[in-house]
Amino acid sequence: MRLILASTSPRRREILSLLGVPFETIAPPFDEVVSPSRSIEEEVLDFAIGKAASVAVQHPDAVVIGSDTMILLGDKKIGKPADASDAKRMLAAFADRTHRIYTSLAIVEPGGPGLRCVEEAEVKMRAYPEKEIEEYLACGESYDKAGAYSIQGRGGELIESIEGDYLAAVGLPLRPIARYLMSRGVAKAVDVEKIYAEKSYRNWSSF
Repeated sequence: MRLILASTSPRRREILSLLGVPFETIAPPFDEVVSPSRSIEEEVLDFAIGKAASVAVQHPDAVVIGSDTMILLGDKKIGKPADASDAKRMLAAFADRTHRIYTSLAIVEPGGPGLRCVEEAEVKMRAYPEKEIEEYLACGESYDKAGAYSIQGRGGELIESIEGDYLAAVGLPLRPIARYLMSRGVAKAVDVEKIYAEKSYRNWSSF
């Protein structure tokens, strides 16, 4: 059976490739509309479902994986920055504080049970100065990332600690995907915990 990742994110593609299962990537024809009245858990899951469903309707013979990531700082939902000033504002707000990353997963399968879940990670940022923010922004990796920083890139230097599923924090929760694909016979048995042990956010550059 075909496996499709409803995303063009290099990070999600790299994470899914760790399972050693052939898959395709297709950009989902889905528009994310943020609503202040919905909880972050509801919203991030709805976005993952929408992405997966929008691809599945065009490819009904495939197992389709959709995912989305949002950040909660205090009671404010944070997505990708609109521009450089927005990115700077986000990074300044994160300094010396803890925020939570919510990454959703939706699997749509014809004739199968599918899967829907949300994984969380707690990220504590260092007390970095404005000069360090400006230096980080200059490297250019902020602008397509939720929260304006890349865990697996130079943005990892801004982080003091991560608690929770760090691959979910990067962009895709691998454990539930592996369990589902193995249960459906799409993937062979794989030692997911070994992957987590070897590929932490501190050595992500080894990919």
